[in-house]
Amino acid sequence: MTRPNILFITSDQQRGDAYGFENPQVLTPHLDRLAASGTRFGAAITPNLVCQPSRASILTGMLPLTHGVWDNGVDLDPAIGDGGFAGALGRAGYATAFVGKAHFATKATFAPTGTPEDRFNGELYERGWQGPYMGFRHAQLTVLGHMHRDRPPQRPIVGHYERWFDSRGRAGEARELWASETRPGNGAAQTWNSALPVAWHGSTWVADRTIEWLAQRDRSKPFCVWASFGDPHHPFDAPEPWSRLYDPRALRLPEHRVKDLDRRPWWHRAVLEGQPDLSDPVMLRFRTQGSRCPDQTDAQLAEMAANYYAMISLVDHSVGRMLESLDAMGLADNTLVVYSTDHGDLLGNHGLYLKHPIPYEDLLRIGLIARGPGVRAGEVVRDPVSTLDLAATFCEAGGAKLAEGAQSRSLLPLLAGEPQSRPVAYSEWHVHASRCGVALALRTVRTRDAKCTFELGSGAGELYDLRNDPGEMHNRFDDPGYRGLRDELEQMMRARPGEIRDPLPEPIGMA
Repeated sequence: MTRPNILFITSDQQRGDAYGFENPQVLTPHLDRLAASGTRFGAAITPNLVCQPSRASILTGMLPLTHGVWDNGVDLDPAIGDGGFAGALGRAGYATAFVGKAHFATKATFAPTGTPEDRFNGELYERGWQGPYMGFRHAQLTVLGHMHRDRPPQRPIVGHYERWFDSRGRAGEARELWASETRPGNGAAQTWNSALPVAWHGSTWVADRTIEWLAQRDRSKPFCVWASFGDPHHPFDAPEPWSRLYDPRALRLPEHRVKDLDRRPWWHRAVLEGQPDLSDPVMLRFRTQGSRCPDQTDAQLAEMAANYYAMISLVDHSVGRMLESLDAMGLADNTLVVYSTDHGDLLGNHGLYLKHPIPYEDLLRIGLIARGPGVRAGEVVRDPVSTLDLAATFCEAGGAKLAEGAQSRSLLPLLAGEPQSRPVAYSEWHVHASRCGVALALRTVRTRDAKCTFELGSGAGELYDLRNDPGEMHNRFDDPGYRGLRDELEQMMRARPGEIRDPLPEPIGMA
């Protein structure tokens, strides 16, 4: 049997309901078409609520406390990364490439670490480095990904996209346009209508470089390429003309968009209002920055959402270009195409924004779509799965062996429509006190109809009956009527497969 090619596409921070097939106000025609011609998972979750741990889990097929990347600022061990699906497929004869945002290692490091994502390692790019990296033989990276108006890039510049971006137009012109507004905003947090031309945008660059690699690849081998978009992660800075696609006044806002901390577990208030532990001079620098967002008016939230959706629509357009390239090259029939993301965004629901160690469905549930040989068309799988499962899926499809210790389970039987029950999926986050003022050991289990998060240090938790309470308004953790369900979910949580790394690595930067 011919082994399929693999085109794996990810966005960054895309909610599970930010697709046209779930929310008609979001324009994603290419992703809608991909879902209609393949299978999508309605209860897919992320193994972690922030970038680095979740991306390391996708690559390795291991839960965060197994591969050791327990939060942003903690680097993935290259030996563990090389044991992930890219290294396994490369050793099995695949041509492998990574294009876009990796975030397997920390960019804002305290001191030089020597990784391709380290902000001090610009000379690597001066020498023309293009891999290998974490098992991928070829790599073209977007390292900064999410620029800040008040932080000009250091030189020599780190990142293939960043160096290309810096070379557009006259000196400094690309950054000036990116930071400029085409029309006045209303003060929405981290949001503006950017004057950057779409041809210079990171989403365009990822699609361009992926298509180029497909055209120039070694045609004697099957391929696996991970195309990783950096949007719609904040800042919400959609370029022209995409920033005009959505009218904020026409958008439907979350029904429940005020904080209700008194009815939530104690750590909700603690992570929102707590202060970092200043007693550790190293960990002082490893504190939450950017995950706290001031309360927004309805008009500001609508402006934020309009730019967030516009960034998703630009990603969708770029996905369409890549799918068209597969057709043009005669590759579509023998290519497994998978689309997903690393985690979601709160986007005003429950009065919260961006991301926190608070696993509402807005953050936890993500989109997961697959199309290709052996994949049933027009199907929706309701069993709980995880992006953790992609590593085993890709390895099984390519006849490769994933490293020992992985908890990943192949999705190929579900994609083929075979009867197979998936009762539970796992997410976890270990939070240092210096991160947000409180130490947390959070373990979340998600079934078809329920979700429970246990805070192991205090014994507190939150249990939601998702069938009857999809908005997660009523915490049933201490409700006697739900004691049986809570006990069942706790048994699932304690049956977490795999080892837990001890000791966990120390952070070496902020993100």
